Amino acid sequence: MLLSEKNLENMIINFGPQHPAAHGVLRLVLKLEGEVIIKAIPHIGLLHRATEKLIEHKTYTQALPYFDRLDYVSMMCSEQAWSLAVEKLLGIDIPPRAKFIRTLFGELTRIQNHIMGITTHALDVGAMTPFFWMFEEREKLFEFSERASGARMHANYVRPGGIAWDLPLGLMDDIYDWAVKFPERIDELEDMLTENRIWKARTIDIGLVSASDALNWGFSGVMVRGSGIKQDVRKTQPYDAYDQVEFDVPIGTKGDCYDRYLCRVEEMRQSLNIIHQCLNKMPPGEIKVDDHKIVPPKRAEMKVSMDILMQYILLSHQTLFRCYIRAPGFAHLAAIHDVCYMSLIADLVAVIGTMDIVFGEVDR
Repeated sequence: MLLSEKNLENMIINFGPQHPAAHGVLRLVLKLEGEVIIKAIPHIGLLHRATEKLIEHKTYTQALPYFDRLDYVSMMCSEQAWSLAVEKLLGIDIPPRAKFIRTLFGELTRIQNHIMGITTHALDVGAMTPFFWMFEEREKLFEFSERASGARMHANYVRPGGIAWDLPLGLMDDIYDWAVKFPERIDELEDMLTENRIWKARTIDIGLVSASDALNWGFSGVMVRGSGIKQDVRKTQPYDAYDQVEFDVPIGTKGDCYDRYLCRVEEMRQSLNIIHQCLNKMPPGEIKVDDHKIVPPKRAEMKVSMDILMQYILLSHQTLFRCYIRAPGFAHLAAIHDVCYMSLIADLVAVIGTMDIVFGEVDR
């Protein structure tokens, strides 16, 4: 009897974009040996909108709304990054009140981001309750954004030269009332997850990232801090009012999914600490610079002065040469194969949750 050789081929499947844990338009091509991943190839481009090319044909003020739509879970933080870059190039310093309001809303936005990151991660792993609990709090944060800017998500509020408008009366009181109560919600979240044996089994020793790999791959956020590196640009290169507030930078030890979860939870508590300091230290005064080559004037001002009108015309006809956006999610997604090599498909879902990938910035 002759024995013939049989060629065995590994299975290749598409993970996403239709998969619920793909969070939209993420598509991975997975090469599997049974349930074990031996190759993970990320495909980008499904959402590509040529943001950087479009910005080349806009003024720096017109370009701002694009940043709301990059990481559409961290809107005002993206606006902050753009405004700071423009101000640095123009060599201007904004009023103290504008700095504190920016810092306040930057931290409110960071909590919005972490609520989304933690609860959708838990949802992917199988815990549905935290998602419902914390999204109620997230809606309250959207209400604060709407009261300040007129928009729940795409705020267009933090602008080069300051902010669009001053805070409405009573908003700071309501933010304080919310900030006093929110620690209880974090405690409830931790009661559900932190010592949950299923949660720990799905996250501990999963998606390990060493400190050296985190630096070499160009990671940022909890992808670096979870690996034990105390890196936070708010500390190393403080901007706006971060040099006038005190807070700690939480770090992990192993660099696994569980450490990254714990870092995010503690970062929410630290954000609350910064929010209280901003409310207590909020200075009076102007909320934007008075140079109308940088900040567009009000219509009434243009009617009064021809000089102001001409400054505005010069401003509105100047466009940018080139804009390059470094999206942190892109670097994280690029290393998905290395992080998930020889892991199970279920582990891949847990890793994607802690990477907190938002495709608006990856496919910019």
